Amino acid sequence: MEYIPRHIEKTLREYLKIFPAVSLTGPRQSGKSTTLQEMFGDKYVYVTFDDPLTIDYLTQDPKGFMNKYGNKVIFDEAQKAPLLFNYLKMAIDNDRHNYGNFILTGSSQFTLIKQITESLAGRIGSLSLLPFHLYELPERWRKDQILKGSYPELVHLKYENTYQWYGAYINHYIERDVRNISNVGNLSDFQRLVKLLAARVSQELNTAALANDIGVTVRTVQNWISILEASYIIFLVPSYHKNLGKRIVKRPKLYFYDTGLVCYFTGIEDKTVLHKGPLDGPIFENYIVAEIKKWILHHGLKDQLFYFRTNLGIEVDLIIENLTKNFSRLIEIKSTETPKPAMFKSLLKVEELESQKQRRKMQIRDILIYRGETILNYREGCQCLNYFDMDKVF
Repeated sequence: MEYIPRHIEKTLREYLKIFPAVSLTGPRQSGKSTTLQEMFGDKYVYVTFDDPLTIDYLTQDPKGFMNKYGNKVIFDEAQKAPLLFNYLKMAIDNDRHNYGNFILTGSSQFTLIKQITESLAGRIGSLSLLPFHLYELPERWRKDQILKGSYPELVHLKYENTYQWYGAYINHYIERDVRNISNVGNLSDFQRLVKLLAARVSQELNTAALANDIGVTVRTVQNWISILEASYIIFLVPSYHKNLGKRIVKRPKLYFYDTGLVCYFTGIEDKTVLHKGPLDGPIFENYIVAEIKKWILHHGLKDQLFYFRTNLGIEVDLIIENLTKNFSRLIEIKSTETPKPAMFKSLLKVEELESQKQRRKMQIRDILIYRGETILNYREGCQCLNYFDMDKVF
């Protein structure tokens, strides 16, 4: 298969110049191993802990293992070998300025980060590789991305048999990764939770309602949500509450990293059903927020994502804030092709809530992301961006 370059390559090379070790996490099948082998196949030794013999070698002879694999090594699925991290710490401390010597990958953010925090804090830079961003895809496949997803293997298969691929992916994920991360108890209930979440994308996360629907405790749902976050199935966007009013809704909003997975769980198999159904708007919003998050993570940016809503009906779908660069983007997301002044109403009201002093400090732009044409000067301070032009947000 022809390799498709990834945006994260530049960021990864920069990290390897300043850290002795770099971790690269991301969901299964997001392209971690392929990207690393393409970038460093002739410079690094590749060692995978998916192989039980490799784990056995490390366990039985850790010093011999590190003598053999102590220079320019990629350790794949490193979270499966907890013993590795103490020896990596010693190797790094003995040669602290040997930058970029180790690359660690893992499909479980929770497990790998736990090991890093305990043993390699201050010695390692952390990055995440998600499925393809819009601009990484060949142009002929970009219009299919919302419905059929972003996983590299799906693109290489030219989006054939997508539904069957997702079925196998989820079964493998639940049977393998979920059991490795935590004892979830009833796997059927866990899968019911994922289906319920898919039907509620771009909404506030209500764990009490989910627990009631499934028949489990709120604590159980919260635990399962953490597992889904750790394995890069979903992510949460918190509410914005920095001097922007007194009555802010505190629950986060829920998004999936991949809208193809949402369509699979909700039974949406073609564009007509998607566009005419009740989930068209929420799935489009999920897609835009996920693509923006991919852009931020793959480029190593410090931008933070929020949403804003009050019980008075003032709402902003997405706020992108970078305090270092003093800018803020207030974004409305609509699955429509026609811009209307009313679409900016909430954005302008939020600006009015901010103090004049704060507005002078921050560079604020109001942006509509939709399916219509890009209009950079729709009105003063307001832009309309076709979703294919969402890079102009930054």
